[in-house]
Amino acid sequence: MDEHSLHSPHLFDFYTNVVRSKNGHQGNAAFESLRNKLLKDTREIDEQDLGSGNAASPRTIMSIAATSLSPRWLSAFYARIIKHFNARIIIELGTSLGINSLYLAEKKDSSVTTFEGSPAIAEIALLTFEFAGAKNISLIQGNLETTLNNYLQSVRKIDFALIDANHRYLPTVKYFERLLPRIHESSVVVVDDIHQSSEMEKAWKEIRSHRLIYTSLDLFRCGILFFDPSLNKQNVILQF
Repeated sequence: MDEHSLHSPHLFDFYTNVVRSKNGHQGNAAFESLRNKLLKDTREIDEQDLGSGNAASPRTIMSIAATSLSPRWLSAFYARIIKHFNARIIIELGTSLGINSLYLAEKKDSSVTTFEGSPAIAEIALLTFEFAGAKNISLIQGNLETTLNNYLQSVRKIDFALIDANHRYLPTVKYFERLLPRIHESSVVVVDDIHQSSEMEKAWKEIRSHRLIYTSLDLFRCGILFFDPSLNKQNVILQF
């Protein structure tokens, strides 16, 4: 489906001005310079995957960067969503090395809280924020099962959320359900890698069918959820 098939003014505006926008696709030069440094960093760190329960194992930073960082075009897309909807309270489940977090925090009057399970990766991400001079990012390190619940008790609302942590069915659905009490009509929630596996496809199908979701967009790489009751109940597959 393309913009000519969209009958909702809300979706047409979003598709033409955010999804298909020609502005910002090249990304932020400073952020991309940091990405390139990470992609060449041969130092080894002990990566602990709390989601899988696997013990910490040594990996080079460059290998983590090559497999875990969101691509430039996707990070830039997230930044455009935040700007378009004037989102200010932003959370990211799954920091990785911090490049995507920088894009989420590109809007200077926003506040980004990002969650990372691996202590070693969190340490690299904090250095990434420092090198970029980012002042509006807070990183919470630890098991997301605990840290997310603690955070949600201290915040009244969430404008934008990116679910990009444990790419399995049950954790993904649980994260979404835990966010719901802090979601409002103008919130936007993005679920990354919705077609990465059968588990993620199952999670996406269940989440987009929730009664509080009025419109969902399937962009293949990610899914976008809208909670505005003025929208029609629909799931739209869009070219990206």
